[in-house]
Amino acid sequence: MDLIIILKAFSDENRIRILNLLNHGELCVCEIEYILNMSQSNVSRHLNRLNYAKIIESYKKAQFVYYKLNDDTIKEHRFIKSILNNELYKIRQCKIDLDNLKKYRELKIDCNTMNLNKINS
Repeated sequence: MDLIIILKAFSDENRIRILNLLNHGELCVCEIEYILNMSQSNVSRHLNRLNYAKIIESYKKAQFVYYKLNDDTIKEHRFIKSILNNELYKIRQCKIDLDNLKKYRELKIDCNTMNLNKINS
C-alpha cells in the first residue's frame, strides 16, 4: 500500500516540482511559494500529499514550517532518489525551477525578509 501512495504522489506536476526543489535542500513553505510562484494553499495541499506518502517530512522553527526529503523513505525506496537525480533534469519546468532556486539563494533572503516585504508592500 505504501508504494501505491508514493507512486500516486508522483502523479502531479506540482508535486514533482516541489520534490525537485527539496532534492536540493530543505525549504520553508513560503520559500517554495516564492520560487514556484504558487499560492500558499496550493503549495500546502501538495506538501500534505507528499507528507502523507512519507516522501517528505517537516519541522517547525519559530512560526515557519520547513520541509525536507524523508531519508528513511528514500533509503527504503531507492527509485525515488534515482528519479530525483536522473530524470527531473529532463523536464524543462524543473530546470527553470532550479534556476529560480539558485536566484532565490543568491538574494540571501529568508522567510522573515519575505514577510517584511509583504507587510511593507
